[in-house]
Amino acid sequence: MKAVHFGAGNIGRGFVGLLLHDADYELVFADVNAELIDALAASDQYTVHEVGAGARDRVVDGYRAVNSQTHAATLLDELRTADLATTAVGPTILRFIAPHLVMALRERPADAPPLAIMACENAINATDLLRDEIASLSSPEEWPSLAAKAIFANTAVDRIVPGQAADAGLDVTVETFFEWAIERSPFGDDAPAIPGAHFVDDLAPYIERKLFTVNTGHASTAYFGILAGHARISDALADPAVAAAVERVLGETSALIVAKHDFSEEEQARYRAAILERFRNPELPDTVERVGRQPLRKLGRHERFIGPAAELATRGLPVDGLLAAVGAALRFDVPADPESVELRELLDSREPAVLVHEVTGIGAGHPLEPGLVSVVAAAQRGD
Repeated sequence: MKAVHFGAGNIGRGFVGLLLHDADYELVFADVNAELIDALAASDQYTVHEVGAGARDRVVDGYRAVNSQTHAATLLDELRTADLATTAVGPTILRFIAPHLVMALRERPADAPPLAIMACENAINATDLLRDEIASLSSPEEWPSLAAKAIFANTAVDRIVPGQAADAGLDVTVETFFEWAIERSPFGDDAPAIPGAHFVDDLAPYIERKLFTVNTGHASTAYFGILAGHARISDALADPAVAAAVERVLGETSALIVAKHDFSEEEQARYRAAILERFRNPELPDTVERVGRQPLRKLGRHERFIGPAAELATRGLPVDGLLAAVGAALRFDVPADPESVELRELLDSREPAVLVHEVTGIGAGHPLEPGLVSVVAAAQRGD
């Protein structure tokens, strides 16, 4: 069995690649980062260092590495005979993965087992997004034959992989906790054997619970933390004021999760507490700047703040904590982050209602719009 994994960064090596290796897949990393791919190609192994309760070191070996930009033909050869293709590149990069996959499906023999494609991203239904990008590169006449050669399964992934030490090389430090949930129905009775993953009948609750608890909580800690003068996520949560603000945010998102899905209040409270305990781990040297980067993406319509806030507002439930987190995100001023710079420019040049529509996708008449306009105006005034 062979797996081609797009994205040889820290998450690719320290999470998805590790689990595929442990599942005895012949593992191929694909990436456009020439320095990283060259380092992987020149090495015969790297180590994943866990931190936390029950931590251990895990060696990953026996892999290959392909530069997907300069050696597309080699990558196509690997994909043509692969059983599984996964990604950990970021939702906005999936469109650059699609051309490789559409070519692989075109050349895949009709009698070969379908290629299982799973996008392991911090986004809702990311595999559907990748599928649509692949379909857009074919014609309506061709697409049915290509789709018949693939299985598209959405996933929910969760593992904190912090920024790494400058001298770490290919080794990766990760937390011991991880979750890889995969929807079962696209596979029928023939789901791939990945012992570290679990297959579920309905993935939506797991995706939303993770996105609106882990991602919302992590980003909230970063934005509240940097405003309070903290450099590390663990230090930010040690600040009672920051912790209270984050708890308020997650109290609101938990109300939505319980209202929508089959999680009890007690179950969600335990999950929330476990997530916050993970963030507090001082052995994970994550910084507020790293976690807070790309604020424009994080303020998107279906992302970690606006997504749950819009649903809560529609239901008439409180959103004050989430609005406060949006206000903190608007004040994320890190010149090294291009999106932070762009956000500053938008705040300087747009009327509040226009900025709300452009950045968050919330328009006039939505019950969340007045609160967002007020938050943007306050950020522009420097309140």
